[in-house]
Amino acid sequence: MSIAYLSLGSNLDNPRQQVEEALHAIAELPATDLLKVSPWYRTKAIGPGEQPDYVNGVCAIETDLSPLELLHALQSIELSQGRERNIRWGARTLDIDILLYDDQQISSDELEVPHPRMVDRNFVLIPLADIVHGLHMPDGTTLSQLLANCPADGIVRL
Repeated sequence: MSIAYLSLGSNLDNPRQQVEEALHAIAELPATDLLKVSPWYRTKAIGPGEQPDYVNGVCAIETDLSPLELLHALQSIELSQGRERNIRWGARTLDIDILLYDDQQISSDELEVPHPRMVDRNFVLIPLADIVHGLHMPDGTTLSQLLANCPADGIVRL
C-alpha cells in the first residue's frame, strides 16, 4: 500500500461541512484507509474577485489505488459535492489535491506530484506539518525548510 497526502479546501456552501463530508467519502474509497487528519484552518482566498474565506486541511491516507485512480476518485467526490471547474482559482464547494504519493514524482497531463504549488501555500504546509514530522519531499527538501520560507500570514486554526 502507498501513503498519500491530500489537501482539502472549500469556500462555498458551508465549507466546514463540505470538507468533513469529503473526508467521509475518502474513507469509503476502495482499498483506502484514512490515517490522519489535520486541524482545519480558515484562510483568505487566492484568486479572482472577492471570495469568501476557505476552510483548509490535510489528510494522510494509505491506498492501493494508483495515483491516477486516486485522482479520478477524488474528482468524483468533488463533483458529487457540486464542484464546478469554471474559473481557475475561483470559489468552489470542494477542492481536493494530491500533494504527495509515496516518494513518487509524476508529471502528466492529468497529474503532477508533488503538487507544484504546495511549496508556496501555508494553508497546505502548516496542516501537513500538523500530521507528519520529518517529512522529506522527493527532491530531498524537508517540510521544515519549506515552512521556514512560507510566512504564516492569514491562516487561523479553527
